[in-house]
Amino acid sequence: MPKARKEQKAEQVELLTEKLKRAKVAVLTDYRGLTVSQIQDLRGKLRTGDVEYRVVKNTLARRAAEAAGVPGLQKELDGPVAIAFGYDDNLATPAKLINEWVRASRLKLDVKGGLVEGRIFSPDQVKQLADLPSRETLIAQLLGTLQSPVGQLVLIMQTPLQQLLGVLDAYKNKLEAA
Repeated sequence: MPKARKEQKAEQVELLTEKLKRAKVAVLTDYRGLTVSQIQDLRGKLRTGDVEYRVVKNTLARRAAEAAGVPGLQKELDGPVAIAFGYDDNLATPAKLINEWVRASRLKLDVKGGLVEGRIFSPDQVKQLADLPSRETLIAQLLGTLQSPVGQLVLIMQTPLQQLLGVLDAYKNKLEAA
């Protein structure tokens, strides 16, 4: 094998290793049946969420997974594979954008698995991740849940005081009438 070609492959492995280490989430897809223009359309959709989509060679991706410390990802790397790398804190973004694109385009794109903060996810887990509400919605739901018992406690604490005031008011009215 020519030396230049080996160097190119080594650079690709290094680049994929760096991307796997830096990405908070990586979604593996099987892109069989998609045309180049459809993949470009998907890339455009993913770019709106700051997600990078790369078609990878399995051998190089396996080496990169090993070097990145996620050898469990190697079993998912069979057949044509492309990886959507998400770098921001919203872990569901790549999976959600892929689902939106599949619904809008009505094309088939199989999710093979994923990597979320160093943990391997099955295709079903990636789909569950895509179905999660946004971070803001989850925080609002949590605050609502936390606020409810506090509101109930305030009502409970006010009730005896209101009852006492009612009894005192009735006693005052009785004394005034007498």
